[in-house]
Amino acid sequence: MSKTLTIRVVCFSLVKQVLGRGELTVSLLVGSTGSDVVAHVRSLADGRLDGVPLRLAVNHDFVDEDVELSENDEVALIPPVQGG
Repeated sequence: MSKTLTIRVVCFSLVKQVLGRGELTVSLLVGSTGSDVVAHVRSLADGRLDGVPLRLAVNHDFVDEDVELSENDEVALIPPVQGG
């Protein structure tokens, strides 16, 4: 039996709008990475986030998508932000 870990995902801006919520809890296999979280969230968005670059922060630190996640990590998904 494969072991899982629970991740809290915090969504901002476009990601929050598309999913209709600012937070979700995701169960992933031990050894999963940031890219696995991104893939899971994109699958929930029915194509509406395809091609949108997302920046990841794990526990308030910006990281690359290949970072391995741990139990109870908080992953923030941050799309590009425009200002003026």
